[in-house]
Amino acid sequence: MRATPPPRSSRPRRGPHFSLGRSPHRKQIQGGTLTPNQVGLALVLLGVMVLLGKTMRIKWGWTQKLFLPASILAGFLALFLGPEVFGSIASALGTDRFAEGGIFGEETLAVWKTLPGLLISVVFGTLFLGQKLPKPKEVVELAGPQLSVGVAFASGQYVVGIALVTFLLAPLFGINEAAGALIEIGFEGGHGTAAGMQSVFEDIDWSDGYDLAVAVATVGLLSGIVIGVAVINWAIRSGRTEVITEVKDRSIEDQRGLFRRDEQYMAAKMTTRPSSIEPLSLHVAFLAVAIGVGVILLKALQWIEEMLWIDKIELLSYVPLFPMAMIGGIFVQLGLNILGYEDLIDQNMMLRIQGLALDLLITAALATISLQAIADNFWSFLILCVGGILLNVFLLLWLVPRSIPEYWLERGVGDFGQSMGVTATGLILMRIVDPEAESPAFESFGYKQLVFEPFFGGGIITAVSIPFIMAVGPLPVLGVMTALFIFAIATGLFYWGGKFGIDRSKAAGGTKALGNHKANMEAKQAAAAAQQHKN
Repeated sequence: MRATPPPRSSRPRRGPHFSLGRSPHRKQIQGGTLTPNQVGLALVLLGVMVLLGKTMRIKWGWTQKLFLPASILAGFLALFLGPEVFGSIASALGTDRFAEGGIFGEETLAVWKTLPGLLISVVFGTLFLGQKLPKPKEVVELAGPQLSVGVAFASGQYVVGIALVTFLLAPLFGINEAAGALIEIGFEGGHGTAAGMQSVFEDIDWSDGYDLAVAVATVGLLSGIVIGVAVINWAIRSGRTEVITEVKDRSIEDQRGLFRRDEQYMAAKMTTRPSSIEPLSLHVAFLAVAIGVGVILLKALQWIEEMLWIDKIELLSYVPLFPMAMIGGIFVQLGLNILGYEDLIDQNMMLRIQGLALDLLITAALATISLQAIADNFWSFLILCVGGILLNVFLLLWLVPRSIPEYWLERGVGDFGQSMGVTATGLILMRIVDPEAESPAFESFGYKQLVFEPFFGGGIITAVSIPFIMAVGPLPVLGVMTALFIFAIATGLFYWGGKFGIDRSKAAGGTKALGNHKANMEAKQAAAAAQQHKN
């Protein structure tokens, strides 16, 4: 039977979920609040874990073959040294000294548990800061087929997840019906979105969902890299790629995730003179404004919902802050564009801030995951992961080549990688299959993200999916997502794919973009031939 939230009148209104202090299904620290020194020590230890993770990436060959980020390795190392593994081993050997906090201490873990819910707003707040916002026509022409494919991946994950939970897993194992959203939250959203939904899982009284979401995100990231590389190798050997025609070994530096001295480049550019304000400080200030705008938006929407439907529905009180922080970033960027100060924000600087927050977020989330929660729901967890993987592989090999006539693998593998973990996974796979950016893959992927991100993979639809499932039941949500899934496939096949005699191949790639890329490739080939003839 579906769990029904208590009547609206019996519950106080809640604000945005961004404050410290709440941790899912874990005991509170005895003795009161944490001291500044304890918080500082926790952050120092988190940085040490990230450094050890990077060392593992440099030293261990198998981590290089799997493209494992240092944050994932750091998170697993911290999990092993924490109470879930090391503490349990120590208890079995007769000492309970490490049972609560592992080698780190209970206070450190208490800080780590709160970090993901805070840092996810930083990650999403930076998404559009420093971005050039293109004209709608440009987005449609270049990103149209990518958007159809991306929506098919995301909505399909809801269809598979909700169907499996409603008709198989809930009747068989009694898992919470909100588990139907786990595939999209973990796969399409990744660790950041999974962590950002922590407060939502708390509010529906299913805190195990947070641990399962982080675990699903981990499976998605690992399988996305492994399967993506395997598909790329198969496509190259079978002649299905247009840029790379042979499998090449990666350099030692590339495998280790390092740059040679001659490859190094500037991480960001200076947009202000440090004598007035440090550029990094200014970028953090703009980010703070974006998150603040997100807080105001969320508060306003919750107030409107309360005034209009005070005794009927309550959805927005479950919505976390991070999707609103993303919208706040759009407003800040638009405001700077209107005022003519858009050059004050450097996109690469924002990417560095985002990367720092994401590395710390992933490490902290994995370090504090509950293995017991996964064990208690193991078969449901396994079936959901397998179902999500099969769906994504099917869409990559069947839908993508039929929806994107030109450079289908170069462009589609990015959406596959994103749908299995994080955007960085998609970018890694695109870099493998198109190392010199000779196809329109990166440009079309970026344009598609401008439309896609506000809704899926941590956007508004992701944020409200669980509240809607709990409010109206899984079947209405399944119906809506099924309709969206069919629509996305239909537009990909019959409009962008040029079926039934409708030639949309030019629009599918963006005539100008594809033409420019082909012209560039031909120019490079002509120059190489001329040089060879001269020699």
